[in-house]
Amino acid sequence: MSTDVKRLVTVLAPLLLAALTTTPVRAADGDAPSAGQRIAEALRTSPVYVDEAYADAVPPSRQRELAERIRPTGLPIKVVLTPLTKGDAFDGDSDVLAGVVRDRLADQRELILITTDGEFPDSLNGYEWPSDAHQAEDAVDAVGFLDELRDAGLAELTAKAVELVAEGKGTERYDEAMKDLNDAAPAREPEPGEPGDSRWWLWPLAAVPALALAVLATRALVRSRKAAPAVPQLVFATARAADETELRRRAEAEVLALGEATQAAGVSTTPGLQQALDAYAAAGRVLDEARDVPDLAGALALVQEGRDALAGSPGLPLCFFNPLHGRAALRTGWRPLGRRDRLDVAVCQDCADALRDRRAPEVLTERAGDGRTVPYFELPAGRSVWSATGYGSLMPLLDGFTSRRARGR
Repeated sequence: MSTDVKRLVTVLAPLLLAALTTTPVRAADGDAPSAGQRIAEALRTSPVYVDEAYADAVPPSRQRELAERIRPTGLPIKVVLTPLTKGDAFDGDSDVLAGVVRDRLADQRELILITTDGEFPDSLNGYEWPSDAHQAEDAVDAVGFLDELRDAGLAELTAKAVELVAEGKGTERYDEAMKDLNDAAPAREPEPGEPGDSRWWLWPLAAVPALALAVLATRALVRSRKAAPAVPQLVFATARAADETELRRRAEAEVLALGEATQAAGVSTTPGLQQALDAYAAAGRVLDEARDVPDLAGALALVQEGRDALAGSPGLPLCFFNPLHGRAALRTGWRPLGRRDRLDVAVCQDCADALRDRRAPEVLTERAGDGRTVPYFELPAGRSVWSATGYGSLMPLLDGFTSRRARGR
């Protein structure tokens, strides 16, 4: 944990606690709201947010047209068109942008979000919570493969994305677009080893590397299609693939952001402010003492509890099997191996699908005392606060953390 974060955790929290008995906590005069907060506030008055950088591509008149196109659908569609570059408020990652916006709109249980893409400025990404009921991800992905929109501008692409999301057949449209793309591929000369080719002797030399490249390309395509989970939240979508150093950096940013949010909250209008402050202080301590990924995930989980307390409308906790999957989509019964009792756990949609299909969900692992790597929840509850609380599924994480510290464990 950086020195600045330590100072903020140790100095800011007591000041905020003292302020509870005197005057409402407010941001310092002149402090600008964070990028995520600014976007969320704008989305509360209009379903379309367009950064000034895109004002020429999507002028106010087109923004109003998009808003008018969204309203009749009756769907909770929000559009965020903002440039994304490495090192910006969202680190150039649309998943982070979507997670932050979702977090700032935590009081809105259902949300469909259409955003710009960090890697391809002329592309869009789709997200949906609490599940992909309207196939938003596939619907928005399909837009980029439609011949009719080959030379379309950002406004036209966004309008089509809204149309396909409202249609509710995103997966079908995506499959159709990909089929048309494959059918439109130009004819080619026979490859070595194919009927009609006289270069049969080249086949063994060409086949092996070509097959290897095909496998790698297919794997990359599948991975890119599945990289954005159905329930991205905060930084969890990108954190899943990040190494521990990157995850720690992102956790520090989220702890700081929670501190800013608690500082800006008003005492009289935020009943959960004390709980949020407790979560903020706990997240700072966990981050400071974090030894591995499960600890960093715990810091992020505490941040989520703090933000829920500020919003006054706590939702489901993070996914029980792997909190880096993000906020859970539903609760379900699950029986641990070797036990007769069933646990009521909160799971993301991917893990729910795995359980339904009798597949093992992707789990967060931790190193046991004997050196083995095991699912974190298999550790004795007395040794691990994460195992005891299930990152909020089995009991509120802050309660478990506070109780354990009170016992000196």
